[in-house]
Amino acid sequence: VQLQASGGGLVQPGGSLRLSCAGSGSGFGLSTLGWYRQAPGKQRELVAVSTWFGPTKYVDSVLGRFTISRDNAKNTVYLQMNSLKPEDTAVYYCKITTPGDREYWGQGTQVTVSS
Repeated sequence: VQLQASGGGLVQPGGSLRLSCAGSGSGFGLSTLGWYRQAPGKQRELVAVSTWFGPTKYVDSVLGRFTISRDNAKNTVYLQMNSLKPEDTAVYYCKITTPGDREYWGQGTQVTVSS
């Protein structure tokens, strides 16, 4: 499985970005898909996760601002980020956990929120 993340960039506070992560291989629809981020000097943290059977989960700091979604037909997971804050600045990574509990990471995309 290979994952390709895109959509990062520089945005002003209050702005929006949409991250995409396209995957190869089969079983995408039965996998758990997640977005993580790592800010300089900090540990990587879970931002949002989408399970194959429906429920999603978010870290408290992004609740109401970020939305994770998936298009299984396109093997793609998205992260819509609204009302961005400087503290959202980080490298964002996507991860897929397959039905066999194998984990694969995308290469990361930089998000910078600054005026």
